Amino acid sequence: MYVAVKGGERAIENAHAWLAEERRGDPGIAEMSIAQIRAQLALAVNRVMAEGSLYDPDLAALAIKQARGDLIEAVFLIRAYRTTLPRLGSSCPIETAQMAVIRRISATYKDLPGGQVLGPTFDYTHRLLDFKLAAEGEMPPPPAPTAPASCEDVPHVTAMLNRDGMIQTELRGTATPPDLTRTPMELPANRALRLQAITRGDEGFILSMAYSTQRGYGRTHAFVGELRIGTVAVAMEIAELGFAVDIGAIEVTECETVNQFTGSKTEPPQFTRGYGLVFGQTERKAIAMSLVDRALRWRELGEDFVGAPAQDEEFVLMHADNVQATGFLEHIKLPHYVDFQAELELVRRLRAEALATQEAAE
Repeated sequence: MYVAVKGGERAIENAHAWLAEERRGDPGIAEMSIAQIRAQLALAVNRVMAEGSLYDPDLAALAIKQARGDLIEAVFLIRAYRTTLPRLGSSCPIETAQMAVIRRISATYKDLPGGQVLGPTFDYTHRLLDFKLAAEGEMPPPPAPTAPASCEDVPHVTAMLNRDGMIQTELRGTATPPDLTRTPMELPANRALRLQAITRGDEGFILSMAYSTQRGYGRTHAFVGELRIGTVAVAMEIAELGFAVDIGAIEVTECETVNQFTGSKTEPPQFTRGYGLVFGQTERKAIAMSLVDRALRWRELGEDFVGAPAQDEEFVLMHADNVQATGFLEHIKLPHYVDFQAELELVRRLRAEALATQEAAE
């Protein structure tokens, strides 16, 4: 039961002013610009775009600044702004085989067609603090010349397995998938809807679910068939023209995992896939997403449900969204005076009845 809380406007205004002061910090230190956040905190910007379901690096950087670096609060701001935008149309499916790749690796094949491209990654860095970064005015050394990103078609590694019939064939659907941002999710959900929920789910939660499958809760031992990061064109069908035209480009991370599968009554032994696709360079999320996707496919592959949390569609999809979780969690700090008084009176009555019963027994 909620009741209107009157008064406190001045206190709320003062709290907002104090928040703005804390956000700005020491005025003797130069203020961080949106351009700096976008360029130098790019991975945080990518996460906010992915979980906010809006690809706009400048707006994501603004949200991070406004939220004082609280990424979940920044996601909340982006989601709220997104609801004000008009829907002009739908884009065509992106073609990741035509990605301008900046990073492409495989844990299943050493010699890839097109080669392994390490790209910008923490994988080979020493996890030691670099105090040179703390030196004001320190200029990084100029980067070594690198080959430009590939603009030619880069076939997926799983296509090599597919040619030999060693992996389950994934057919491209023709029906328009449901839109989770416009229609409330209903269970059971099809794979397209599950992937939407996971890709905008909290990275930490999806990571934990993926880790649980690796520890045995889900029986899905996976290999990274391919992880690729790069830029893809976004096209849109123009009715007046009768064909699609490119309207922009976005950076995405795509991961396909190769998973063991012993077969079922309808399927022979073969490998199966898990899939992840996320805005920006967000490879940890993409890998985790692909593991959770594979764990949730147990029913359609005819596998047994072993009770693992990552296999439980309702558990995963209903708890992955950090904005929903934050809203429900933080509402308990709002006034619940009437509720608490009712609970307090109930406990007092129960204590009095228990004391009376004890005295009568004595």
